[in-house]
Amino acid sequence: MDFVGYAEGAARLVNAPMSDPDDLAGFLSDRDWLTARVIDRDPRTLRRFTAELRGVFQASSDGDEQSVVTRLNALLSTHRVTPHIAGHDSQSWHLHVANASSVPELLIAEALLGLATVVCESGPHRLGVCQAAACDDVFVDTSPNRSRRYCSDRCSSRANVAAYRARQRSEQRAEPVPG
Repeated sequence: MDFVGYAEGAARLVNAPMSDPDDLAGFLSDRDWLTARVIDRDPRTLRRFTAELRGVFQASSDGDEQSVVTRLNALLSTHRVTPHIAGHDSQSWHLHVANASSVPELLIAEALLGLATVVCESGPHRLGVCQAAACDDVFVDTSPNRSRRYCSDRCSSRANVAAYRARQRSEQRAEPVPG
């Protein structure tokens, strides 16, 4: 199982619009077998969960490692995660989340198992909130030197262009006027 993939799925879940079943179906577009199981109350359940999960990413972004762990543990206590071993032969054994009774239960279990694994293996500082001015999306920092500050290349580029333009304006104001 790709625990980082589950953790990144948690970030995508927090960032996803989830106002109705169509939004959830769009989120699950690469998992057709789950789309058929979506019911009307699922987006509401996931909105409540992602509101709590956002606090984990914010605590990490704030550098509050203890809060990351405390918040994740609280969510793990509330939402039981049941892993199981799967594989096709003796060389492919790996962990999966056991099939849950609903789409939200499965997505929540995957998110929590992925985030808990990333926190334990890489540290609570690997989660973040985008530092771009107009963005509050969350992300999992898988960079080798723990340097990620933006949720996407798009936000990074916008922030760099804005900083460049601000420096240019500042330099123009600082130049003496001839005459």
